[in-house]
Amino acid sequence: MCGIAGIFHKEARGRADADVLRAMCDAIAHRGPDGYGVWEGGAVALGHRRLSIIDIAGSPQPMASTDGRAMLVFNGEIYNYRELRAELAEQGAHFHTDGDSEVILAAYQRWGVDCVSRFSGMFAFALYDLDRRQLLLARDRLGVKPLYLAELADGSTIFASELKALIAHPALERRIDPLAVEDYLAWGYVPDHRCILAGVRKLPAAHVLLLSHDAPVPAPQAYWDVSFAERHKGSEADLTAELADLLRSAVKSRMVADVPLGAFLSGGVDSSSVVALMAEESGHPVRTCSIGFDVKALDETGYAEQVAKRYNTDHVSRIVSPDDFEAVDHLAAMFDEPFADASALPTWRVCQLARESVTVALSGDGADEAFAGYRRHRFQHGEDRVRGLVPSALRAPLFGLAGRLYPKADWAPRPLRAKTTLLSLAGSSAEAYASAISVTGPGLRNRLYSDDYRRQRGDYRAEQPFIDLMEQGPARSGLDAAQYADLKFWLPGDILTKVDRASMAVSLEAREPLLDHRLIEFAAGLPEGMRICGTQGKWLMKQAMKPQLPEDILFRPKQGFVTPIAQWFRGPLAGAARGIAQGGALSRTGWFDSAAIDRAAQAHIAGTSDHSRLLWQLLQLDRSLTHLGLV
Repeated sequence: MCGIAGIFHKEARGRADADVLRAMCDAIAHRGPDGYGVWEGGAVALGHRRLSIIDIAGSPQPMASTDGRAMLVFNGEIYNYRELRAELAEQGAHFHTDGDSEVILAAYQRWGVDCVSRFSGMFAFALYDLDRRQLLLARDRLGVKPLYLAELADGSTIFASELKALIAHPALERRIDPLAVEDYLAWGYVPDHRCILAGVRKLPAAHVLLLSHDAPVPAPQAYWDVSFAERHKGSEADLTAELADLLRSAVKSRMVADVPLGAFLSGGVDSSSVVALMAEESGHPVRTCSIGFDVKALDETGYAEQVAKRYNTDHVSRIVSPDDFEAVDHLAAMFDEPFADASALPTWRVCQLARESVTVALSGDGADEAFAGYRRHRFQHGEDRVRGLVPSALRAPLFGLAGRLYPKADWAPRPLRAKTTLLSLAGSSAEAYASAISVTGPGLRNRLYSDDYRRQRGDYRAEQPFIDLMEQGPARSGLDAAQYADLKFWLPGDILTKVDRASMAVSLEAREPLLDHRLIEFAAGLPEGMRICGTQGKWLMKQAMKPQLPEDILFRPKQGFVTPIAQWFRGPLAGAARGIAQGGALSRTGWFDSAAIDRAAQAHIAGTSDHSRLLWQLLQLDRSLTHLGLV
């Protein structure tokens, strides 16, 4: 796991400033404390910060191909590099190292840009072809590894693993994209199709970008997508066996490392499955770690310890006080862009704990998106069944009227909030799902915005790109469409951004075996009844793991990391809540109605309303603007 950065001058006779590139690399030193290198090639300069994982002494970067015709900087891991190396060696390739970086170079020389479709792994890399004078930028299929880029006024394109490295370039214009504020308020993060800074973009997952000197910057090109169009035909028993094999293969491939390796263990289905399969493969006890809270309702360490004892892991746990609010200021520097997923705090804490004993940790991320494990998937599935019983022309007037008449009960559990369900049924499947997963709905956003910001935003609505993904993607049902949008939008924008930044902040490599692309493709072909069965999501995965895990692990309600932000804003962060509207960086932007924010803060502090998620969003936006020096 590493950090990469680079400068590509549009003009072939231009010159990339290597000193500036060094400053960019220094900004992401935490991603690679074990090594540093810069290659200067006239109009191109490539930089690398290395966290040594495989072939510790033998694979420094930037790396040249054996014939000297290509240069590479690479962040990530190619899990099938040994198989590719053997195949390429049979075809005449020669290797001087034992790592995966050299395999990327050899694969490019053999297959060209199409080499990316051969890689199974997580990666973002830049490869400069000195003969063709072209720069290839590539990102892995699911977007596990990030890659930011920007075009500058002098005609150069700069790129890096994190936004802070681009900001280190003195020619980058620091100007907020006003539409990113709308996106952030809706989702709690800035999705991959946008960046908080105007003019900066992210290379989409499963895309490549090929830059040539003296030519316009082209649009990125997709090399992979997941399709829900076809259903598997086998029996449940056959598909369960096939899934079990895929799970074992995915975990095994991610256990290759020349440094200490372990796993996060929350006690949930996903991390417990990964640990169980690691224990089967390993010849020594697996190192596992978990964190808990000193509030019983939030603590899962008992379940983690149950799995640790079952597999005799080398387990360590630590109790973290829910009053961890003092760490809030670290988040802005960690993420650069505003990021309001409150589970980032406990994720960072568990990464810190893991880094005390290992350099690589396997996680359980990805199974919920792939196998329909979220509660919202079950609601979506059930609501679509109801929609199918009522003609589309009648749904809006029937359910819309009933929803407007039904009393509001936001305090109640979701199944009892009939008003919410009725209004969801009145809209399309995609509109309802987008509304269900948004953090701050369009009505509340509009009430918070100033007149000036509404004019800047124009007709843009943050939910529309998500709705378009659902309605235009390769799906056969509402559940398919919801999972497809989750995989393409939510996963890279929220979950994988959270894990990448939290782990890299402490120089830890996190690997996600349940995001193996073959697993994702297999899961997309499952009949809906093998994803959701009754009240259980991830049905077939749970069946596949029955021989390894007890039922109270497999079938207990999903919990996840919980951060008590509602209590914080009525206690130690009450002053911060008031300050958002009364003198913080956010109040100086002119984007919001300060009185509306103040009313929300006061109502929350008084306990008459729960605006904790909104206040957390606004606080993180305020801190990010301060961190970026934009206000």
